[in-house]
Amino acid sequence: MKVLHVLDTLYRGGTEMQALDVCRNAAANGLDVSVAVFGGGPLESEFENAGVPYYRLQRRLPVDPALVLKLRRIIKTEGFDIVHAHQAVDGLHAYLATIGTGVKRVLSFHGHYPDAKNRYAVNFLVPRSSANISCSKGLLPWLREQNVDASKNFHVIYNGVDPKRLQYDGPDLREELRLSADALLFGMVAHFYPAARKDQVTLCKAFASIANDIPNAHLIVVGRVVDGAQEKYDQCVEICRTAGVLDRVHFLGQRDDLAKIVDGLDIYVFSSLHEGLPISLMEAMLSKKATILSDIEPHMEVSFDGKYAMTFETQNAADLAQKMLLLANDENVRFELAEKAFGFATETFSIAAHLKNLKDLYNSVLDR
Repeated sequence: MKVLHVLDTLYRGGTEMQALDVCRNAAANGLDVSVAVFGGGPLESEFENAGVPYYRLQRRLPVDPALVLKLRRIIKTEGFDIVHAHQAVDGLHAYLATIGTGVKRVLSFHGHYPDAKNRYAVNFLVPRSSANISCSKGLLPWLREQNVDASKNFHVIYNGVDPKRLQYDGPDLREELRLSADALLFGMVAHFYPAARKDQVTLCKAFASIANDIPNAHLIVVGRVVDGAQEKYDQCVEICRTAGVLDRVHFLGQRDDLAKIVDGLDIYVFSSLHEGLPISLMEAMLSKKATILSDIEPHMEVSFDGKYAMTFETQNAADLAQKMLLLANDENVRFELAEKAFGFATETFSIAAHLKNLKDLYNSVLDR
């Protein structure tokens, strides 16, 4: 069985990191995987060196006939049995490239599809896929809200993280930021999006309200500002400036050394409005970090209804502040929560478990 994963771009997001972990670990788990990408990004060199055949194409149009022909040629020449897409745009090109070939199509759903074009493409692709994958049970109701028929031919396969990628042995984040060794670091890793996805605003409000109660506390905010999200970023900065704590809030932008970032944090906060099943949250759990999560359904699922994380009412800054204070003031609770989360995540969200489930699904698709 030969599987070709297709991606539109290689930005450092959860979808791309998941595909990268799959590529790096496929052979060791009995899968023959290749990857084709339609555009570049910060992860390009890592995909090139992931140990699988790598095809670099270039998409020049929203629906690019030349790209479809090149992709079709690769699929037929190399004898791929399955093409696995991860977003609407690469799924549409994969569909067009495989028409009449007998090649099976798999489409993964990782999260947000806000605009009309994506919704139309997704609804077109779902009934034409051999299998559709949702990365969580909690994502399925949201898909139905988008008028996607998630009742047929959908399979839940949790994302998986390669723990080797999380290993870090280098200078502490505190040294880089010139903070004292006893500084307590809260942090969140998520891009600023214009759509209702991540909620850094609530986090900044919560930190601003408790900063005076925890004099050694700092907030680390990592993620690029996506086009159209400048107002949201500016709002966060203004909240911190008005509260007089801007010197203790560190907006680091996009970082490629996320292992260093997560290693340096004491408490990981993930304030979101919408998720599929966030890779960065799994990374925090596998790095033995105590976590605080907004109580959206996918977060409750990944934390086993709050058993392995503290949860707060979504967009409720006062509730989040209370949970941040509790963990900041009790190191034993932090340690216990982090240890329990690590054990659960190791068993449930490993890359080996993810690849086993993928392989089982691929086999079932080919047997039809």
